[in-house]
Amino acid sequence: MVDLDFAVEAAAVESYSAAPLLVFQLRVTNRTPALKVQNVMLNCQIRIEAPRRNYDLDERERLVELFGEPERWGQTLRSFLWTHASVSAPRFDEECRVDLPAPCSFDFNIAATKYFHGLKNGEAPLNFLFSGSIFYRDADGALQIDQISWTKEASYRLPASLWQSMMDQYYPQSAWLRLSRDMFEQLYRYKRQKGLMTFEHALQELLDARTTRPAS
Repeated sequence: MVDLDFAVEAAAVESYSAAPLLVFQLRVTNRTPALKVQNVMLNCQIRIEAPRRNYDLDERERLVELFGEPERWGQTLRSFLWTHASVSAPRFDEECRVDLPAPCSFDFNIAATKYFHGLKNGEAPLNFLFSGSIFYRDADGALQIDQISWTKEASYRLPASLWQSMMDQYYPQSAWLRLSRDMFEQLYRYKRQKGLMTFEHALQELLDARTTRPAS
């Protein structure tokens, strides 16, 4: 039986992707080098281990929507799923390195986006849970297949600045909001009726009107 270990060594922003993409560098180590690995079909669940760091007052305020009032974080601050990723590792004997691509979203309806946006500095604690299939040659040279042990995982602390620089690269001075179709049609109608150039102008006018409205 092949025994593999995994470590996340680094992370970088993919510059030439159509959508935000982080690439994690994995080191895969074969602890049974007598069995030659032909290929690994690797799947990974990436989780955010929110309790594994401290948060300053500003970050606590920015994360209220996600975890509730800070006074309750002893019950509400929990780890949660960020994303799934997969990659194929080539043939190796003792060790190899592969790039694991992790698609990212700037949709603020997604918990991970709210979390990363809420961090002003420091690092986001991540946990990588591995699964998948290992193809290898046994002592007689016959091709075999085995499953990666469900206990295989690796930790990594992602710099918050890396996430922020990625979103600045893909969406400079911008953010994404998803609206229901009915709400979009109302906003679009308001924009047309007012002769406004952009949706941002429409939203700004509505916010200004709310701010200047006299209290009843």
